[in-house]
Amino acid sequence: MNWLYRLERKFGKYAITNLPLYIVMLYAVGAVLNIMSRGTFYYQYLSLNPYLILHGQPWRIVTFLVAAPTTNIIFLVFVLLFYYSIGQSLEQVWGTFKFNMYVLVGVLGTIAGAFIAYAVTRSPFIFMDTYYVNLSMFLAYAAIFPEMRVYIYGIIPVKVKWLAILDVVLLAGSFIQGGVGTRIAIVVGLLNFLLFYFSTRNYRRVSPKEVHRKIKYKREVSRNAGGARHRCAVCHRTELDDPNLEFRYCSKCNGNYEYCNEHLFTHTHVK
Repeated sequence: MNWLYRLERKFGKYAITNLPLYIVMLYAVGAVLNIMSRGTFYYQYLSLNPYLILHGQPWRIVTFLVAAPTTNIIFLVFVLLFYYSIGQSLEQVWGTFKFNMYVLVGVLGTIAGAFIAYAVTRSPFIFMDTYYVNLSMFLAYAAIFPEMRVYIYGIIPVKVKWLAILDVVLLAGSFIQGGVGTRIAIVVGLLNFLLFYFSTRNYRRVSPKEVHRKIKYKREVSRNAGGARHRCAVCHRTELDDPNLEFRYCSKCNGNYEYCNEHLFTHTHVK
């Protein structure tokens, strides 16, 4: 965590505010170009291909960022809205600079992975896009909000933790069956997630003092009149008011305070 704080103090002023919006806009531009060219323009002129970069097309180091997650225009709208929502949530939780760093590390890792794959295989047909960058963003979101529900096709509710588990299983299958380029891309995507997950995780929550405080607090809230086990210290809602609410303790507050997911990162710390 310290290395992120040091970087933020030094370079935080250069962070791009509302980066999720710009990411979605890039994808929208890429989708339009792909539709107008009937699916050929991106791979012919914009995709991340180390062989072509080293043979006179250096712009591909940047232009691969416009690769849209899907070519289906109807499905694309829902996907872009979903990624925008995820990006906004991560930016609110981590802050603008840390979210910028997460995306930057993912992008640089993808570029490095493409050149490593080319150095190993010498294949001119290595193409990479932002698929694993987006996947690492989703895994980060699932780690922070595992109980949040998303609605597939706007109808079927599924908790994000189950989707994340499914993605990991599919990644394992791709790693086993895929080539060198695929394996390197998967490793880079997961390393980005693991790096930030362990760098920003609050280990104080599992200390003996924190465990004792949580047990004591749960005993107190269990006496609530309505039988609720959790109560937000800001809005006073419980899981009985809304079963979709998540509750977390704040390690920065002095005392036994629990907050719902809407106020966990916005409340004023009790000192």
